[in-house]
Amino acid sequence: MAIVVVYDRGSASPREVIALGRTAPVLVALADSDHARQVGPLFEENCAGVVALAEGDGAAVARLREQGAEGILTFSERMLADTARLAGLLGLPFNTPETVRVLTDKAAQRRRLREAGVDSVRSALLTDADGWRAALAEVGLPAVVKPVRGEGSRNTVLVTDPDRGAAVVEEFLRTEPALVVEEFLRGADCAPFGDYVSVESAATPGGIRHLAVTGKLPLAPPFRESGQFWPSQLAPGPEAEVVDLADRALRALGVTHGLVHTEIKLTAAGPRLIEVNGRLGGDQTDLAGRSVGLDLVALAAELALGHDVGPPPVRPERVHFQYYTPGPTSGGRLTRVDGQAAVRALPGVDSYRLSVRPGTELAAGTSTTLLDMLCGSAADHRGMTALVEQAIALLAYEFTVDGRPVTRTARDLLDHV
Repeated sequence: MAIVVVYDRGSASPREVIALGRTAPVLVALADSDHARQVGPLFEENCAGVVALAEGDGAAVARLREQGAEGILTFSERMLADTARLAGLLGLPFNTPETVRVLTDKAAQRRRLREAGVDSVRSALLTDADGWRAALAEVGLPAVVKPVRGEGSRNTVLVTDPDRGAAVVEEFLRTEPALVVEEFLRGADCAPFGDYVSVESAATPGGIRHLAVTGKLPLAPPFRESGQFWPSQLAPGPEAEVVDLADRALRALGVTHGLVHTEIKLTAAGPRLIEVNGRLGGDQTDLAGRSVGLDLVALAAELALGHDVGPPPVRPERVHFQYYTPGPTSGGRLTRVDGQAAVRALPGVDSYRLSVRPGTELAAGTSTTLLDMLCGSAADHRGMTALVEQAIALLAYEFTVDGRPVTRTARDLLDHV
């Protein structure tokens, strides 16, 4: 009884994939990407089998059948369609190709949710720059422009001016096949927390179960994440509204298998959907493990094997959090990080590590590049925000930009693009 993990960069690390061997023999189907090829030897040494999708579906399916594949999953957004296709060829349960299409195509997802009466966010699809004026008339300003398929806030910006929007659309369409123009959802005043949350859910043989609502730290401009925490700051009533909206969205999209991550905006008029992602949310494994000892990667494997598992909703006694410093949208080479030892010494800090090594050249753009990760816990949400602010005050980063050293504090990187 082996489980297939269709692998590329995503929400579970190679180490976590290898650890699934405690649940069942792991067969890794490697994406045709540089990253997957680099970690391929590690999987070959530690897993029951490895197949390269670059060899074609026929060869991959034959080998996976020979090795007893009985379940399939992926932790990578970009590999969802490949996983659905392989599942069909292998006769294994997974979300249907149509469900995967609406999970990965933001325009199709918005359309499906409107048709189902779940959420009525205005949106328009753009495949050429000539369509900008028509999209603007349909959606209005302010609006968010983003790729139809995208990750990590790539090419995602807020537009408040028609001419600026036209320039942005023309620029982004040079590298993106299509864009979505969406109504900007203005968040309620949730300070010191972010004005959005996510719902972590499991689609099991017995139905959809919602595991947790994840609170968020405020976004860095334009739309870059800076941290998250369990449990959320929401009172029981608002939290129930958020969970209900996520539940209706998953049912409208036809989600029947695996872990799902739904992002929801908190507005003055109530919760509104940002997007539904058909995989485990980023860095959720750390939050679940530290706060309640829940292994979400192993849970995903059990679900893929058809086991009707899924814990009840979890709410830790302490507030467990992650904080990340976003890299500068202007790019540059990271040369030094000051304050690391002082941050690690703060009471309540479990770990602090760099996600980008000094010497790394950072590309310019809106994509979320996280320079580091701070993990810790506090007795309550007030204690969490105080601890995060202490850490932010200690951290500073030196970059080389156009041959000159530039120092930026963590607070500056959080507040400015």
